[in-house]
Amino acid sequence: MAKGLTFQRSEKKYMLDEAQYRALRKVLDEHMDADVYGRYTVCNLYFDTEHNDLIRRSIEKPRYKEKMRLRSYGTVGDDDKVFLEIKKKYKGVVFKRRIVLPYKEAKAYLYDGIPPSKDGQIFREIDYFLQFYRCEPKLFLSYEREALCGRGEEKALRITFDQQIRSRRDRLDLSIPPDGELLFEDDHWLMEIKAPGAMPLWLTSALTTLKIYPISFSKYGRIYAHEFEEEHAMEEEENVLCSTAF
Repeated sequence: MAKGLTFQRSEKKYMLDEAQYRALRKVLDEHMDADVYGRYTVCNLYFDTEHNDLIRRSIEKPRYKEKMRLRSYGTVGDDDKVFLEIKKKYKGVVFKRRIVLPYKEAKAYLYDGIPPSKDGQIFREIDYFLQFYRCEPKLFLSYEREALCGRGEEKALRITFDQQIRSRRDRLDLSIPPDGELLFEDDHWLMEIKAPGAMPLWLTSALTTLKIYPISFSKYGRIYAHEFEEEHAMEEEENVLCSTAF
């Protein structure tokens, strides 16, 4: 059975070196706790059009952008739960529309066109998105995540740290253990602050003191841009070789 979930919040990303990470963690430990899952592996299958229209548009940094992915927490089997979602961002505010279903149902739907046993409004939105863009699996992306959540009145505040971000273009299957090309070295952390409103004063003060500033960063976008640059460089090299051969 597909179960629907919705989210709306602001999300800001930061890149931290080891010194910044350790100093900030001391502050965070005074105000936040590890979430119920603590440290875990996140695995994603990103979907896009044949010509990568969604990620190409996202890289251009429009006011509005959207993407679709199938997510699991760790390697899964057919009966394990996965999360199929469309993620939309408008003027810095993130909206997620997500359904939860067994992996075998997700595969039957995404690859064979067999809808889940039960649908709903969110599923219909996802189905329209899939049919409109004619999406297909494009990238496997995984990372190790450490998650914290606020206390008391700040319980909705959530901060995550991601490392070992890896990707592959083959074996697009959440039942295969995560591996692939490393996006950046392990002495850096990609931090994301997720809040339904303004950040608490103690947090903004800590970020300012440690010179930690927000950046524009998309894992999928950075991977695609890197691949595009490599492909372009290879084409330039081939053109030079061809021109010197005559």
